[in-house]
Amino acid sequence: MNRTTPHADDDNGDSYHDNHGDSDDTGSSSPILRQREVVKAWDELYDDQLNRSEHLLFCSRSAGIELSTLHPPQAQIFKLWQIYLENVDPMLKLTHTPTLQPRIIDAASDLTSIPPNTEALMFAIYCMAVFSLTQNQCQNMFGTPRGDVIRGYQLGAREALLNCRFLKTSDRECLTALHLYLISLKSQTDPRSLASMLSTAVRIAQRMGIDSEAVNSKHPALEAELRRRLWWSLVLFDSRIAELTDPRLATLLPTWDCKVPLSVNDSALRKDIKNPPVEFEITSEALFAVTRCRIGNYIRHSASHLDFVNPSMKYFAEKSMLAHGLEHHDLATFEAMIETRCLARCDAQNPLHFMTIWWTRYSLAKIRFANYLSTRAPEPEEEATEQRDEGLRHACNMLECDTALMQPSKITGYRWLIYLHFPFPAYVHLARDLKQRPLSDHASRAWEVMSANCEARFMGLEHKDNPMENRPNNPFFSIFAGLILQAWAAREAAPGQSETPTIVARIKQRMDHMEERAAALRDQLPVTEDINPNAPVLADQDSLYPLHGQYDQMNMGMEPFPIAPTHDSIGFESTQWNWSAPNWSAMPGQGW
Repeated sequence: MNRTTPHADDDNGDSYHDNHGDSDDTGSSSPILRQREVVKAWDELYDDQLNRSEHLLFCSRSAGIELSTLHPPQAQIFKLWQIYLENVDPMLKLTHTPTLQPRIIDAASDLTSIPPNTEALMFAIYCMAVFSLTQNQCQNMFGTPRGDVIRGYQLGAREALLNCRFLKTSDRECLTALHLYLISLKSQTDPRSLASMLSTAVRIAQRMGIDSEAVNSKHPALEAELRRRLWWSLVLFDSRIAELTDPRLATLLPTWDCKVPLSVNDSALRKDIKNPPVEFEITSEALFAVTRCRIGNYIRHSASHLDFVNPSMKYFAEKSMLAHGLEHHDLATFEAMIETRCLARCDAQNPLHFMTIWWTRYSLAKIRFANYLSTRAPEPEEEATEQRDEGLRHACNMLECDTALMQPSKITGYRWLIYLHFPFPAYVHLARDLKQRPLSDHASRAWEVMSANCEARFMGLEHKDNPMENRPNNPFFSIFAGLILQAWAAREAAPGQSETPTIVARIKQRMDHMEERAAALRDQLPVTEDINPNAPVLADQDSLYPLHGQYDQMNMGMEPFPIAPTHDSIGFESTQWNWSAPNWSAMPGQGW
């Protein structure tokens, strides 16, 4: 297993180096990225008053607020509930529609006497419903910018959670409300602050025994199943946020035994049943959520994942798999099982099925990519061409699956989740390999898939109410652009002619536009919308970092894989992948 460690140097150990392939003419290695530069960028981007994190700790009540006045009108309550059912519920399955909907109808008829836990859940549902909308959808529905709408409901959620005394709650619905509220904060909040609050939610869940199958099994079938769904959703989101802060904090470990939820419809889960229903032989309403959990369950026992998050546990990975009944511990066997059990009967014309198919294939491609990283040779010169090509294939497969998810309009309502998982590690791997091997057999395909993904994710994004609009020098855009342009410079220096890839052209166009905007801001002059109004353009640099835009479109990775260990763990081309975890999701898009 190849390992990496930070280099102690003039920067007090906070810069990381690539000692093979990126040296300058003098033979000295140069730092890939200084950790403190990234931390400084986080601080700068979240330092304005609108995005401060102190309020997350619920330190004080908002004086003079009558909570009932923060609810939307009755017609909008039902509209938001419907949006939640269409856009959010199929992805998470945290609420039980047959039992919750009548309570929401009753609550909407008298907003002054709603039970505290129900009220907190209602506000959290409002938050998530708005969170799943685009800027235009929200403006058209409510006549108000999306950021203003969601902040109002987040205030209501905080007040309602305080009424529930959520820190000492033993109520599942209160914890569900806290979880949904925290998800809705992602676009506005420094991930370091969000990680702290999310750890509180995880600790509450552990105190309630939601992570323990022995405790869950004592509850009636409906309650037990909702507890399992809540725990898995918390863990997967927690692992995603850990990627942004420190992967060692992730809870996706083989240290708990909560079962994967059942793939059943809500109608099969009735309050009066004591025994769990039989899983559907065909697809169910919970198809996506359960498939996601099954993949996460495989990953939390895998050696390559544990090597990232807790290397001391990786030696027990196979024994842990067997102890938890995971007979499909071989990746190829597991992949075949997932295809047969979860995907074989999916209809790609069905939006939920389409989402499940391509999310699963993306996730499996990323598992293979992570396994490749954990088993590759320590130095590129020691790695066979076939092995390097294998890494490129897995990275390309990740991008192709991500592009497939981004293209169809039929799953627009699910994109709030897709945008959280931008495949940035694949971009880094492809860019660095293309820089070192600009004429490799897979070079053309790599440029094609990166360009296609760029077109799918970044063309024509809206950012009208993005408060970052007045910041023309976003450092994270420079990181992403630098990776791509360095790779292209190596291709231009190589023999032969090659047409400029779309992704390179778009980045250069956006950089020109950034320079124009910066100059205009300095001179206080009006700015043209685009350099060439007839050409499609890459999302504004402000859209490449998350603050109050439509979604977070360039966050890398899927929740189970933190490809950025800060401790002594496996490396990516020796030290390339070893800088601090926030960097690996520092390339988001419109507000997610």
